Amino acid sequence: MFPRPLRDRERELLEYVLPEGRPGYTMYREHLAAMVALGEGRRGAGNLVLGYPGSALDRDSALPPVMAYGMLETFREQYSITVREETGDQIDVEIVSSHQEELPDQFEEKRRWTYSLWLPGLPSPCSGEPVREVQVSDSVIFAIAAGEKRLWAHHRDTGVNHLIPVTNFYNELMIARHIRDPKTALDSSLLFTEPDRHADQDLRAAFIAYNAWKHRFDIPPDPVPPRVSAWKALTGRLHR
Repeated sequence: MFPRPLRDRERELLEYVLPEGRPGYTMYREHLAAMVALGEGRRGAGNLVLGYPGSALDRDSALPPVMAYGMLETFREQYSITVREETGDQIDVEIVSSHQEELPDQFEEKRRWTYSLWLPGLPSPCSGEPVREVQVSDSVIFAIAAGEKRLWAHHRDTGVNHLIPVTNFYNELMIARHIRDPKTALDSSLLFTEPDRHADQDLRAAFIAYNAWKHRFDIPPDPVPPRVSAWKALTGRLHR
């Protein structure tokens, strides 16, 4: 059975979560066009490892971060569509239901959505609810969708929306805010149930700390404020 070309339905859904017109996703579409399914991934049915013809299947490497994510809803089931970041000239993808069932050849579609289509100012593609946006830099916007408990970061230059692991980010937020009370520090759900608990500057600082650890984005340092001489500071106070 393997290696084999992607089935038409598989390719169509994977390309859906990798929309055209955005450089970061376009690159993945081009890679998929030249790849075949080398075999099943470690998660079993519906999980495929894609690679170039003649490549050896790699199931041993750690799973890379998610590159794109979406959902297909039929009148009988929901199927998640996941594309992970390319590593070693291979791409791990998954199209599977909540019951770990593979996508059937025939089904009646109800709706579909993907975080890949989100742009700043738009509601969540999943729920249609407003999204909290935090400007991190000129090119990066951090987004919080409280209703579905999702975090992502939009990169203006690539057009890619990178999903951010909630626990990892929340840990950095607790460190940035010097919060040690276990009832708060260990309960990441508070990030969504009490959205006003954290100011934008705190969320931004936590994201920068998370990014320094994972280094997903190039974020320039904040400009150093101009130095004020002691004499200028004194005369300024005297003239107030």
